[in-house]
Amino acid sequence: MPGRGAGFEAEAFLEMMAVERGASVNTLDAYRRDLEDASHHFAGRGTSLAAADTAAIRSYVAALAAAGLAESSRARRLSALRQFYRFLYTEGRRGDDPTGPIEGAKKKRPLPKVMGEEEVDRLLDLAAAEAGDDRLSAAARLRAARLHALVELLYATGMRVSELVSLPRSVLRATGQAIVVRGKGGKERMVPIGEAAGDAMNRYAEVAREPGRRPEGNERFLFPADSAAGHLTRQAFARDLKALAARAGIAAAKISPHVLRHAFASHLLKHGADLRAVQELLGHSDISTTQIYTHVLEERLIRLVTDHHPLSPASRD
Repeated sequence: MPGRGAGFEAEAFLEMMAVERGASVNTLDAYRRDLEDASHHFAGRGTSLAAADTAAIRSYVAALAAAGLAESSRARRLSALRQFYRFLYTEGRRGDDPTGPIEGAKKKRPLPKVMGEEEVDRLLDLAAAEAGDDRLSAAARLRAARLHALVELLYATGMRVSELVSLPRSVLRATGQAIVVRGKGGKERMVPIGEAAGDAMNRYAEVAREPGRRPEGNERFLFPADSAAGHLTRQAFARDLKALAARAGIAAAKISPHVLRHAFASHLLKHGADLRAVQELLGHSDISTTQIYTHVLEERLIRLVTDHHPLSPASRD
């Protein structure tokens, strides 16, 4: 629930975001912090979050800039306020949207970090080699098999890391080369996993069933662990992934679970995949989110015209 400074309206807004839009706990916490910060600013100037007018909101945005807050952070806080006041207007709690006249600097979305295909191959090859090392102890063999399955699945599907680590054990019963993934807002989508990822997943399951294994975490998860959620945490996987990258001669700072998700999307587009298909595979509800990869499409289209247009130098040779 929002803090006392945010008020009843903010509480109603956060409830709507959770129930109607399926916002995650992390997203709700971020909105809560942003609304409370704005509320404290307005309270010091004799008004409230719900009653603030356009001038008060402009003053708040200016105060954030004066405090040295990064442009991306200012854009995020203004976005939170826009959605909050739009909710109040839609619900009839206000007769206007005070953020309407405010032009915030658009957040510049940086191009995602992307690993090259050769680097991904090195990473996958090393994970496979370590998983097949018979010299490892039973515990180390299980960890290696788990990491191999995780990396193969992530690159094969482009899943969010939260979706990956919380996969249910029931995916092992999937027929064919696809599994069902539950994404943001509880939405389900079908994603193909490919032969290599399927084999790695099944091999990990076999190692986990070996005699003498002590069950850890909740057994309904594919990757159970002794954690509050009952499955492997995102942080633990990210740590293991960076260590694997270092052993493969790849800078740890260059890789994360999210970077592998980006590699999945970029490599698909580079080899001719449709942007809409990639949107569906990534679980993006809006195509604009997927359009951060248009630089890959632009390179491909330029090459297509250069190589095949009748007026291009290449076609005249």
